[in-house]
Amino acid sequence: MTTPEPATGIQDPETPESVITRFGITTLAENFTEFTVVAAMPVGHLTNPFTGMPTIGPLAILVDDVGGRANFYRRGAGQWTVSSELSIELSPDGIDSLQAAPHEPVVASSRPLGPHGATLLAICTLSHRGSTIGGGTVRTVAITGGPDAPIQRGPDTLVRTPQTSMTELMSAERRAEEAGTYRLAQRPDSIINNLIGIVHGGVSSAGLELVASAAINHGQAEPLRTASLRVNFLRPFFAGDQSRYEGTALRVGRNSAIGDAQAIGDDGKVAILARVTGYR
Repeated sequence: MTTPEPATGIQDPETPESVITRFGITTLAENFTEFTVVAAMPVGHLTNPFTGMPTIGPLAILVDDVGGRANFYRRGAGQWTVSSELSIELSPDGIDSLQAAPHEPVVASSRPLGPHGATLLAICTLSHRGSTIGGGTVRTVAITGGPDAPIQRGPDTLVRTPQTSMTELMSAERRAEEAGTYRLAQRPDSIINNLIGIVHGGVSSAGLELVASAAINHGQAEPLRTASLRVNFLRPFFAGDQSRYEGTALRVGRNSAIGDAQAIGDDGKVAILARVTGYR
């Protein structure tokens, strides 16, 4: 399969227009010569369904979009791109900034880091109200060929309002906590799939952050805020009746904690792994 050049307007197969619209992402600038992308997304009003606290999970969707596009535009002729890793680092005052102005969008600016080799790597800065609050990376593998055509999807039936929750946007459903393990069911929804029919990497990364953050905050009087998120994509994550995110605490200390999470596909196989570090 051959792929047209970016100038023809082809979409990054990993972040289709349906995901961009569902999560309110606005593209501010793209440079097909320098392979830079700038986009904005409001995230401060979205909270963790288990803790009710602000979450950096939605930032994974924004980072995956701008970083993925910066990598996609550098691919070779006839190639598609697939994310293999994603990371986010948030400044100590990042959550405070989001809470102070929750409806002000976060702006992500991505650019390439290094040449096209075995992988493609993009780095981005995250800013809010004109100040840098964090950064992220997306590592992508370019593959030859791809699906014959994008997976078809129907219209988005979700009515998006300022009160729409993060789980509603994700088509996810909170499950009961059991022995310190937090679970979030991922329901099938073609709108949050990428163009090859699997759950968008940013959406799944957000789900992993939600359950890992909930796990490290289990029984805590003083909250632990996520400072970093690191994700490894192992295999395609297909949503179905059994697909879910599971999070557990690896260690909870006096001032910091580490949580692990996994996305389990409808086939029962672990598709994605993540680690979250939080601080008080």
